Amino acid sequence: MVPSLLPFTLLTFTPMNFTDELVQWYLQNKRDLPWRNTTDAYVIWLSEIILQQTRVEQGLPYFYRFVEKYPDVSSFAAAAEDEVLKLWQGLGYYSRGRNMLKTARLVQEQYHGKFPQSYDELIKLKGIGEYTAAAIASFSANEAKAVVDGNVYRVLARYFGIDEPINSTGGKKTFQTLANNLLNKKNPALHNQAMMEFGAMLCKPKNPACGICPVHTGCAAFLSNATTFLPVKLKTVKVRERFFNYFLVTNDDAVLMNKRGDKDIWANMYDLPLVETDSLLPLNELPGLPRVQEIFGPGLTISSDAVPVQKHILTHQRLYIRLIKTTPKPVKLEENWFYSTIENLQNLALPKAVFILIKNIFNL
Repeated sequence: MVPSLLPFTLLTFTPMNFTDELVQWYLQNKRDLPWRNTTDAYVIWLSEIILQQTRVEQGLPYFYRFVEKYPDVSSFAAAAEDEVLKLWQGLGYYSRGRNMLKTARLVQEQYHGKFPQSYDELIKLKGIGEYTAAAIASFSANEAKAVVDGNVYRVLARYFGIDEPINSTGGKKTFQTLANNLLNKKNPALHNQAMMEFGAMLCKPKNPACGICPVHTGCAAFLSNATTFLPVKLKTVKVRERFFNYFLVTNDDAVLMNKRGDKDIWANMYDLPLVETDSLLPLNELPGLPRVQEIFGPGLTISSDAVPVQKHILTHQRLYIRLIKTTPKPVKLEENWFYSTIENLQNLALPKAVFILIKNIFNL
C-alpha cells in the first residue's frame, strides 16, 4: 500500500519551476548520445525502437551497427528479413526488428525514402505507438508533443504523488494530460529529453538519487517516504511456462536446422528440431513420445551427456530449454528443416538462447 502522500498544495515548486529545474539539470548532466546530435527522423526512429525495453548500454552497439549497415531508409528497405534478424540477435523482442523492416519498406514506398516527421503521419506506421510517434516528432521537428515513457511516468508519479496505476486506462490518460500541461511548447524537444534523462539517470526505479535531486524538496514521494511505492503498476501479465527439448542431429559436418514459422516467439528465425512438452520430462521418457517417434522412429538412443537445462525468461513466458544429443539415425525431414554446415551457423538469425547452446557445442 502506498503511504499517505502530501497534498499538491504543500509542494515547494510550481509545475513551471519543476520543469525549468529539470531542464537546467539536463543541460549540465546529459549523456552524449549519438541520436541527440541529429534531427534526422530515420536515425531517431532507429534509436527509439532499439531502446524500447532496452538499456542504453546494451542498445548502443546495436544502434551503431544498424546505422553503419543501413545509413538511410532506402538501404534498410532493401534488406532481407534474415539479415535484419541476424543483426538484431541478442537484443530480444524480435518483433521489433521485423516491424522495423515493414516500416522501412512502407516509408520507401509511400514517402519515397524520406522518413516522416509529423506525429499524425508517424502514428500510422507499423510498430510506432503514441510514445514513439511523439518522440520522433518532438526530436526531429520540435513538434509540441509530450513524450511519456517509463522514465517520465516515474518522475511524474513521484513528484506529484500520483498513485493511479500507470498501465490502467485512467492512469494513462491522467499522466498524458499532466505531461501535456507541463510541456514547454516553445522547446518541446529539450523539455522531453530532460524529463526522460532525469528519470533514466537520477530518478531511477531502484535507489533514486534523492539526495542530489534538484527538486526533491517539492517531491511528494520523497516528502512522504514513498519513492519505493511509486509509480503503481497493475500486475496483469500471466507468465506461461514452456519446456523446449531441442535435438542435435548431425550429418558429417552439417547440423539439422529448422526455420520457425511466423505464429510464435522468435518468428521466422532459426533453431533446431524441437519437441515441446508440458513439463520437464526425464530424458529416458523422451524416446517414447509420439512426436519423437514420428521424427526418429522407434529405438532412439539419447546420449547420456545431456546439456544442463537453461532457463530463458521472456516478457510473458518462461522457457526451460535443453539440448539433447542423439546417436546418428535417419530423420524424417519436415518442410522447414534443412542441413547447415557448422561454419554457416554463424550467418543464421538464431535466438540468443539457441545461439548459446550451439556456440558451446561447436565452439563458434
